[in-house]
Amino acid sequence: MSDLVALLTDPLASGFMQRGLLAGVIVALVCGVMGSFVVLKGLAFIGDAVSHAAFPGLVIAYLLGVPLYLGGSVAAVATALAIAWVSRRGGLRFDTAVGVLFAGMFALGVLLFTTIEGYAGDLLGYLVGNVLFITAEDLVQLAVLAMIVLAIVLLLRKELLYATFDPGGAQASGLPVARLEYLLLGLLGVTIVVSIQAVGIILVVAMLVTPAATAQLLVVRFSRLLSLAAALAVASSVIGLYLSFYLDVASGAAIVLVETVAFGLAMALGPRTGLIHRVRQSRVVPDAESRSGSGIVGARVP
Repeated sequence: MSDLVALLTDPLASGFMQRGLLAGVIVALVCGVMGSFVVLKGLAFIGDAVSHAAFPGLVIAYLLGVPLYLGGSVAAVATALAIAWVSRRGGLRFDTAVGVLFAGMFALGVLLFTTIEGYAGDLLGYLVGNVLFITAEDLVQLAVLAMIVLAIVLLLRKELLYATFDPGGAQASGLPVARLEYLLLGLLGVTIVVSIQAVGIILVVAMLVTPAATAQLLVVRFSRLLSLAAALAVASSVIGLYLSFYLDVASGAAIVLVETVAFGLAMALGPRTGLIHRVRQSRVVPDAESRSGSGIVGARVP
């Protein structure tokens, strides 16, 4: 027992691990909540696109000497809103607008990055992510951005859900569906910037989508999906950081792999598609056949 306690508490003696765990929990909560809307609306591809679109904002902020989160947030939110605007005004499919702006913004980031002389370690860190390198200042910025996102979602949860699940019905009931869509995409942009420090631009879409997709395999009601996705994201973040500490591996990759394992287990064992579902089905069929042979089909079993 003492060995287990030491296993859990020893890493907490390090300041970087304390900050990393706190940041990981903050990021996981935001990703779990926003990821539920992303999965419900089928926006996984835009999550990947906006994460890459944040890169030129980070480079510009680095060149200007302003906070990187500010530049990344502006670029991510602007790109997310531009995707919706181009799709609506240009009459293009949503995924077409995503592809065009995603490629253009990331190319701009790469071009600007090549103009930097010397080694830009801060920017490279945002590509692969390392939440264990987070500073106290970064932590404050993360917390502020996360509180803004969560507060808006909490206030407008019903409207956002209605517009996401049934935009036609929401429009008919008088809700400003277009504005709610812009708002959702803007919040998604901020969420991605919050997540980049933890897992990096390359893996941020997994942090956003995988916990919510796992929860979708386990529950049906959206309120439960929201809570379970956040809980899975937090648990995966904590477990991934401990694995990163003890195995000396990349923290972002460890977090995402833990989330992927959880998804695989839910897929293989869960009540909707896995072993539990098959066991239930195998019990239902023989029971129905026995009732049919007894001439009591449709009868209510006490």
